[in-house]
Parts: sequence; C-alpha cells; structure tokens
Amino acid sequence: MELREKLEILADAAKYDASCASSGTTKRNSLKGGIGSTEGSGICHAYAPDGRCISLLKILLTNACVFDCAYCVNRASSNVRRARFSVREVVDLTLAFYRRNTIEGLFLSSGIIRSPDYTMEQLVLVARTLREEHGFRGYIHLKTIPDAAPELLAEAGRHADRLSINVELPKAESLAALAPEKDFRRIRVAMAGLRGRIEESQDAVKTARRAQPQRFAPAGQSTQMIVGADGADDGVILGTATDLYAGYRMRRVYYSAYSPIPDASRLLPPIAPPLVREHRLYQADWLLRFYGFSREEIMAGGQGGMLDLELDPKTAWALKHREHFPVDVNTAPREALLRVPGLGAKTVDRIIAARRHTLMRAEDLARLRVSLAKVLPFVLLPGHRARGLEMPGLRGLLVPETAFARAARPVQMSLF
Repeated sequence: MELREKLEILADAAKYDASCASSGTTKRNSLKGGIGSTEGSGICHAYAPDGRCISLLKILLTNACVFDCAYCVNRASSNVRRARFSVREVVDLTLAFYRRNTIEGLFLSSGIIRSPDYTMEQLVLVARTLREEHGFRGYIHLKTIPDAAPELLAEAGRHADRLSINVELPKAESLAALAPEKDFRRIRVAMAGLRGRIEESQDAVKTARRAQPQRFAPAGQSTQMIVGADGADDGVILGTATDLYAGYRMRRVYYSAYSPIPDASRLLPPIAPPLVREHRLYQADWLLRFYGFSREEIMAGGQGGMLDLELDPKTAWALKHREHFPVDVNTAPREALLRVPGLGAKTVDRIIAARRHTLMRAEDLARLRVSLAKVLPFVLLPGHRARGLEMPGLRGLLVPETAFARAARPVQMSLF
C-alpha cells in the first residue's frame, strides 16, 4: 500500500479522538539547534486557551486492533480497511509536513498491535527518534496504553509534551459491557502513575538550582469520554469529570458524541445523541474549571440529570436562581460577575480593571462586545434596572434563535 493511501486511512481513523489540544507545554524553538517549535501560529487543528490555532499531524500508527470495543469503528470485528505505518514512515511524514510549514506538532495514537507493551514501544520509538535523532523540538502528544508497562509510560513522558489515557466511558459497568478487554481500575491506576511522575518532575524543576532536570509530560495529561454510547446522563458524566480533575489533575477532559458505526452491537443506541449535548458538556466543563461552579449547581439548571439543550448552562442556572440577581456591575465582586450570563472570565477582568477609573454603563459593556440582550436582564447599571427578572417570558427571550426558526419565519414577498 502506498504511503499516501495509508495517510488517508489513518488520518481519517484518528478523527474520533478529540483529546489533542496542544496548549500548556514549555516553550521550545530551534534557534540553538534542531528543528521544529512549540511556538508560533498554526493552521487549524487544536486551540490553545488564548485562542491560538495549533496545527498537528493527527494520525494513528495503525487502525488494526486486537481489542473488540463495541463502540469503536476500528474494533477487531469491524469490516474496515486496515493500514499500518512503520515507525520510520511516521517520523518522515512528521518532518516533511513540518518543513513545509503545514504542522507544528504530532498527535499519535494507535490500535492495539499484538499487545499493549508492543504498541507502546512503537509509539515511544516514534517520539524518541524525532527527539534524539532529528532534534525535533515541536509539540508531541502520545496516546498511552494503560495496560503497558510503567517503564514504557515513563519513557513516553520523557519525550512527549502531553500524554493521554482515555477513560472511554463514565461508568465502570458500561466499560465492562462495551469494552471487556479494558479495565476501569487499571485505567485509573495508570492515570495516578502519570500524575505522580508529572508532579515529581514539576517539584524537581522548582527546586533545581543549576542544571534543569528533564521535564516529564510538561503539558500534563488529558482524557476523553464518549457521550451517548451508554445510559449515563449528563450529571454522571460531569461527576466523573469532576473526579478526574480533582483526583488526577487532568489538564482537560474531552467529550466526544457517540457516532453510530456499521454492524454495531445491539448494546449501542441506534442513533447518535444531538451534537448540542456535547457542546453543553464542554460549556459545563468550562464552568467547573474557570467559573467556580460545582457539578450540583450546573445540574440544577437542567432537569432529570440532563443539561438544558436550549440554553447554555450558566443562563439555565441563572433563570432558576433569580434570587442572586440583579448584580451591580460597578460594585459586585468578581465571583458574582462570573455568574452573570453573557460575561466571560476575560470580560469580567476587563470590567474590574475599567471600573477603577470610571462608572461602567451599558454602552461600555457594548464596547467590550458582550451580548447586551443576554447580560442586561441580570445586571444593574446607571440608567438601567433589570426589570426583566420578573418577566414570565424571559426564558423565551434568551433562547437563541435556531436556523430552523429563521427559515420558517414568514417573509414579505417582493413585487420586483
């Protein structure tokens, strides 16, 4: 099989893995030797927290797998075209794409070849060859195999910027039913091992006086959960995410909506969940990490264990907790402003900085490019009072208009 054909198959097979953001690593460049860089702008694969676009070559080493996970299109019993890169082919592709200024790094995952240890050896060999033989200083993200030997995971962290182990599903019983070769406990043990090594490395860097010790996965670890493949509701999914952030110091938990696959198991749902559900989980995740919300508060905005699909989680919470509003934009503490629908963390910081010198008004918020229609019902400003909080139809005014509604809206016919 030609290299181009392999690339088409294995790049397409990698699209189901969402955990490939490349933010948070150390800054490295090739000014003093080597090639590649973790700095600069990319073309459009992953996004850093500051909005920078980072381009990654995102591929599988192979889409052949000895495991038979029911939800995976590359499972052993799946009737898909198979391909496999050699280590040298992945290295050459990465360097060739980088030299063409097409990518800034590599995201590499794989199906299980022969055994977890053998697969992990191959992934590590790619990273080691890039780093040691070619002086590649760009970003590398390796998907790690939880059943692989701890020594292999340790070596992976010495070469990669970020490591990820997918928890796959939010409940242990779901994983046992749909992916019998995987073990929920072993995944957690592997995550704990990575956390320990990452923290040891961070402590060593802080206490080092002269020569800097080698970093271990400086961009931390991440994981991914499939949404809608089992019966777990949003409350369970966010509960698992909360545990992963607290217990294993995850940099990111990614959510991937289940996509029906050919010849699917009868244990799987016949249709995919709405993509907006995945979107709401990401918004809720953001509230957990940056806005001081608890899982219970976020879920209070929904119903029956599910998030509100019509409204973002912060607005849904605010409508059910109107006693916390209106918030005075000119006097409220940061924590209160962060709970106002339509105000992001950066906007809140700008408001706090600006109100030291001036009295904030509605037109000042407009200059900050906030959605006044969403913000004004929940705030107090000079010349404005949030009377809309008592309106029974406030929810209807805050629900974004859908494309379907716009298409169905009556339009006056033209004579010309």
